[in-house]
Amino acid sequence: ISEPAASIQQLTVRADGRWDVQLRINNFSSVAMRFGSTNLDIAFDNGAAAKLQSNPGIEIGQESADVVTLTVSPLPAGRARLATALADGRGLNYSLTGTLQAAPLDGSSRDYKIKRDSALSPVPGLPGVLR
Repeated sequence: ISEPAASIQQLTVRADGRWDVQLRINNFSSVAMRFGSTNLDIAFDNGAAAKLQSNPGIEIGQESADVVTLTVSPLPAGRARLATALADGRGLNYSLTGTLQAAPLDGSSRDYKIKRDSALSPVPGLPGVLR
């Protein structure tokens, strides 16, 4: 069993101000895994932006990845940082920290610590979308 990883594949700002976050979950294990609860914090440039709390309940095959879309209500500071970046046509550095629950299909689950630093950039021609 290897530790899984998670990253933001795409973030879309909805008309109601919430975000659709496509969370990519990587299973680096040599066995299929079942992924349960996520408890992750998104920060932009070291400022809290949103919480990703869900229970995707998906199975991911060995050494594979899958994407789940989570709809979140951002924190006011996160909403402002993202709006400014989009208005300026620039990207944002982000960090994803917290836990992801996973288990082999025939085993018990445990929480894995997630720490990911990366960046999102605006997608040309798609307003309000970053990848």
